[in-house]
Amino acid sequence: MTDPKNKSRLALKIILPLLILIIGLVGFNMMGKLKKTPQRQRPPQQGVLVDVVELKAITHRVKVHATGTVQAEQEIALVPEVSGKVSWISPQLVSGGLFKKGETLLKIETRDFELATEKARAEIAQVQVALTTERERAKVALAEWARIDLDDKGKPGPLVTREIQVEQQQANLAAAEANLQQVQLNLQRTELKAPFNGRISQEQVDLGQYLRAGTSIGSFAGTDRAEIYIPLPARELTWLTIPAGTQKKVSAATIRLPDNNSAIWHGKLIRSLGEIDPNSRMATVVVIVEDPYQLKNTLNQPTLPNGLFVDIELQGEEFANIISIPRKALHSDNLVWIADSEKRLSLRSVDILRREKQQILIKSGIQAGEQLVLTTISGATDGILLRPVLQENLQ
Repeated sequence: MTDPKNKSRLALKIILPLLILIIGLVGFNMMGKLKKTPQRQRPPQQGVLVDVVELKAITHRVKVHATGTVQAEQEIALVPEVSGKVSWISPQLVSGGLFKKGETLLKIETRDFELATEKARAEIAQVQVALTTERERAKVALAEWARIDLDDKGKPGPLVTREIQVEQQQANLAAAEANLQQVQLNLQRTELKAPFNGRISQEQVDLGQYLRAGTSIGSFAGTDRAEIYIPLPARELTWLTIPAGTQKKVSAATIRLPDNNSAIWHGKLIRSLGEIDPNSRMATVVVIVEDPYQLKNTLNQPTLPNGLFVDIELQGEEFANIISIPRKALHSDNLVWIADSEKRLSLRSVDILRREKQQILIKSGIQAGEQLVLTTISGATDGILLRPVLQENLQ
């Protein structure tokens, strides 16, 4: 017969695990009912990442860019004023040779002109003798007239007093003296001298060559100053200071080579040709550069030879409190993009004062302190959210 105690222990071993299992299942079920379903959350909007700069009101001087070709301010043909054989030529009388004002380029044989001078002096001496003779004859004629004893002899005529003959000899003397001056001048002209500081741009003369007066033997270009004729759209003239009358203020000019920005020359705008081409609507202004061949400069600057094609930057009118933006920041229909205080895109229409090579000057539509968007945004519309990154300067 089974012991009752053993039966109780066996039943407890079976019922206790089942009871624990049931309690666990009930607890798990209750905990599941107490759990709340998590709500779906939207990630925060970051906005479009863009580069911006803060607009500033600045003082800006207008710059007008143009091109032109350098040429000498003075250039003449070398022409002898007298005929004769070349007896001496300066070693510098070659293409590129430099001369200072008054230096002799060549000499023509002087013997014929010296003889002409001696002959002119002899003619003066002869006329002076004839004039003295006539004056003495006039004195004798007056004395003879005085001895005539007539009550109504009247006043003697110019032929009687030989006044006409004296005046004729005086005229002959003046002509002879003028002739002497002429032959002396021709003698001086046997030396062809440089009329100003310059260089020989072309020559065609040799020692012993017979030159005829009025025939060109070469070209001579000045070296003191160079000129650059610059064609500009007529509208650009309004920005420049062109001297008129006694006005001394002018627009400065910076000259550079198209492929070498390290070589720089400085000049000034001296005049406008005062005409507008009816076909191209272009005006022409003239810039002058002092000492283009650096003959007076000891700083070892590069020369600015004639015929050189150059870029010119003309300094124009200065504006205070003007806003300047990069050309890339201007979009079609004269719109600019602004990041407003709420970091949203604002499309602004602006009035343009002037378009320059790299910058655009704005008259109105934006203000200093606002943030200008530099980054291009595809499908940009008003109000889209931005994530602006402030840059230090306008680039």
